[in-house]
Amino acid sequence: MAEQRFERHKQAWTQDEIQKLHTLAKKGMGLKAIAKALTRTEESVKARAKEDGLNIAKLR
Repeated sequence: MAEQRFERHKQAWTQDEIQKLHTLAKKGMGLKAIAKALTRTEESVKARAKEDGLNIAKLR
């Protein structure tokens, strides 16, 4: 499997990304799918969700 590079390392979250995160989390989308949709790492998405008090589905 090819090594994935993260071009957006340590970039601040935009308001659009935060809104999309909230929308996808409320729809019950899984962590991996949300991370891919936002082009963010799972760790980044998990940290932002925790900061915003969101629950994200474990698998889907």
